Amino acid sequence: MARFSFRGVVYVLIVMLGLLSAAPNILPQSVKQQLPTWYTTSTLSLGLDLQGGSHLLLAADTNALFAKQLNSFSSDVLSELRSQNVRYTKTSHSLTHKDSRSGSVVFTLRRADDARKVKDIAYQISAQPNGTSALDVAIKQNTVTLTLDELYTEELVKDTLNRSVEVVRKRLNETGLTEPSVTLQGKDAILVQMPGMSDPTQVKKLLGTTAQMTFHWAANSQSEQVMNKQDVAGNTYQLEQKVALEGEHITDAAGVLSSETGQPVVTFRLDSAGAKQFATMTRDNIGRVLAIVLDDKVVTAPVINSVIPGGRGEITGNFTLPEAGNTALMLRTGALPVPLTIIEERTVGPDLGSDAIQTGVQSGVAGALLVLAFMVAIYGRWGAIASFALCINMALVFGALTLFSATLTLPGIAGLILTMGMAVDANILINERIREESKKGRPAASAIDVGFDKAFATIVDSNFTTLIAVSLLFMFGSGPIKGFAITIALGLVSSVFTAVALTKVLMLKVVKSKHRNTRDRTQQRLSLRFSSPLLRLSDKLSGINFLAKRKIALAISVLLIVLSIGLFAKPGLHYGVDFTGGTMIELTAPALSTDELRDVIESNGFDQVAIQEYGNEHHYLLRAPVLDNNGELENSNAKQTDALKRAISQADDTVSFDKIDMVGPKVSGGFAELSILALLIAGGGMLVYLWARFEAHFATAALLTVLLDLTKTVGFFALTGIEFNLTAVAALLALIGYSINDKVVVLDRIRELLRLDPAKPLANTISEAVNSTLSRTVFTSVTTLLALLPMAIFGGDAVESFAVPMVFAVVVGTSSTLFITSTLLYLLGSRRERQGKAQLKPTAEEIKASLSHIP
Repeated sequence: MARFSFRGVVYVLIVMLGLLSAAPNILPQSVKQQLPTWYTTSTLSLGLDLQGGSHLLLAADTNALFAKQLNSFSSDVLSELRSQNVRYTKTSHSLTHKDSRSGSVVFTLRRADDARKVKDIAYQISAQPNGTSALDVAIKQNTVTLTLDELYTEELVKDTLNRSVEVVRKRLNETGLTEPSVTLQGKDAILVQMPGMSDPTQVKKLLGTTAQMTFHWAANSQSEQVMNKQDVAGNTYQLEQKVALEGEHITDAAGVLSSETGQPVVTFRLDSAGAKQFATMTRDNIGRVLAIVLDDKVVTAPVINSVIPGGRGEITGNFTLPEAGNTALMLRTGALPVPLTIIEERTVGPDLGSDAIQTGVQSGVAGALLVLAFMVAIYGRWGAIASFALCINMALVFGALTLFSATLTLPGIAGLILTMGMAVDANILINERIREESKKGRPAASAIDVGFDKAFATIVDSNFTTLIAVSLLFMFGSGPIKGFAITIALGLVSSVFTAVALTKVLMLKVVKSKHRNTRDRTQQRLSLRFSSPLLRLSDKLSGINFLAKRKIALAISVLLIVLSIGLFAKPGLHYGVDFTGGTMIELTAPALSTDELRDVIESNGFDQVAIQEYGNEHHYLLRAPVLDNNGELENSNAKQTDALKRAISQADDTVSFDKIDMVGPKVSGGFAELSILALLIAGGGMLVYLWARFEAHFATAALLTVLLDLTKTVGFFALTGIEFNLTAVAALLALIGYSINDKVVVLDRIRELLRLDPAKPLANTISEAVNSTLSRTVFTSVTTLLALLPMAIFGGDAVESFAVPMVFAVVVGTSSTLFITSTLLYLLGSRRERQGKAQLKPTAEEIKASLSHIP
């Protein structure tokens, strides 16, 4: 009794923690005012697709970074060689290809004896605090090649990105944006999310400008290294390459109107070190031209007529007042250490976001009510207990998401709905096991204990294989897809707790309460009888020989596979911009007809933009292909998008841009590779796990069937023309998890029956296993369909690529479990029998028992 009480207390504490964590999301404002702020502010954040806003993915131009560092080190090395009278002939200085650290400086020594000296000088100049050198020196036949060390470049990129994040965050905060999110993404990208901002044009200008400011003296006869720079008017200046003063000394800047000319100027103030240096350099160079270079352009080049003390200065140029303000903002917040280019942009208007919330909540509630009602219809009060546990499960998921400060997205809502459908599987599996034990005449409490014990291993196996697929979504996905993966993973984990622990406690509580009200043990057994019409109907379905028609089933499956492959070849998949790159704009233009909009687009030179009427009148979908297949100018698509928006806005000033997806070639190419890799690793990971838990032919039969299910679903995408995008990849990975879950339950029962009677013919064992789990298979599929159908019908275009294929996948996956997996296992098992091998390896207990007979 003490043990049960302690366990019950632990369960109650877990449930209370989950409910308390989820509560701030639904508490009314009047109640929140009476509670601590630290508690009420801990709520789920809505993703940009639900509240509207913009998402920018910025890639760091590491090429420019490596070139700058290599230039700096090599110049110092060559300068030191000259000072030590080491004679050389410079050969080349280049970066061999894009996105590479393989830039090199090559020169030839006049004397071979100087090789040792070159290595020593290179190490002294590029030595790092950890004792390593930033330069790699290769010498072959007097030819010296200087390159950047690989470990150094990795640390350089990491440090540069961290500093870039801070600069980007400062710039966004200066603009007054509410709660912008700036985080690192991958190895060389920065993700910027701006809730509520439906037009990020101005922000893109701020983030796309490096704001590297330097001071250079005009070249004279004594200048060693000279460079040519132009101003905005095209005038060329010969300047010393050596930087006279770095812009990093600027501590404050402002865009103002000049008191002398009335023109917009940028005033700046230097820190103490910069002020002293500025005063000294102007005192020593009276009469010389000092050029201020901003992002490789000369903005002003005044003649120094006197000493400039105090560290204050003024930048004149052809500024407008807003441009002067932006320039000052960038100087205040510091220069970006590396150029950033926009490789992905996604914008959702607030109206579209609110519609997504409404449809998501409505379809979610409808699916949940259908599932709960169906469970009660099947199992009566035991179904009601399972439904209560499902509600607690969903509350725990919301609580966990809140504790982890997760962001709820539309795919996340889809994940919650699918989680409910899949979580029902554990409850159905348990109820079916209890029903079997009750039919055998076990007392109620005993039937519950044995039923839970027998179902537990199957639940763990099926959920773990699903988690393998879901974990890959999190590893290789980005943004909303990660949210989808997290919700399913948390849902699966919490469903094991609510189904195995909480449901068992509640069922035993009901049984013991019933037992206290009657002394008749027979009545106690009768309380566990399941006699709903649906169960009686499912019992009548038992006895079907699914192997009898295996040739027909295989023939139909092969035919569907061939058709799917043919459809994949032609017409092929309707790839979204996630795979192809390019831009997709969803807009509402009340003043423009389709023909008028087409004329506007074509007259502005956008001949490749496709127009499609979309939904309501004056609602359009525009598709523009990627402009740069070589990926050399990632910003070209962003510029095209901005120009296209301006052209349409000029033709219709009431236009609203509801949604924008812009994906550069670098992102789309990487996404395609990661998607294929994720599918392959998912299959490999599950194969390894099933191979360890089952026999090789069990795992092979299951994985082959899942592969066939995937192929048919891809054919469904090609047949229906549903866009194949990142949401579609989520659907395929969810299909893997769902389908393998279904197969594992049947395989587990086959293994159990083989242990009980190894001599029984394999065909009979497989048929009995499929029939004994038939109710569970059908009921799980129906509940999952009930959860998905409202989302597929009412969820809208945002989740169409997920919900509709998943409905198809559930039907295909269920039929393949009953007919194809059983057939493949029979064929593989029969082959194993002909080879004289047992269907199962002996367990540790069986080995021990066999050894005990040996004298």
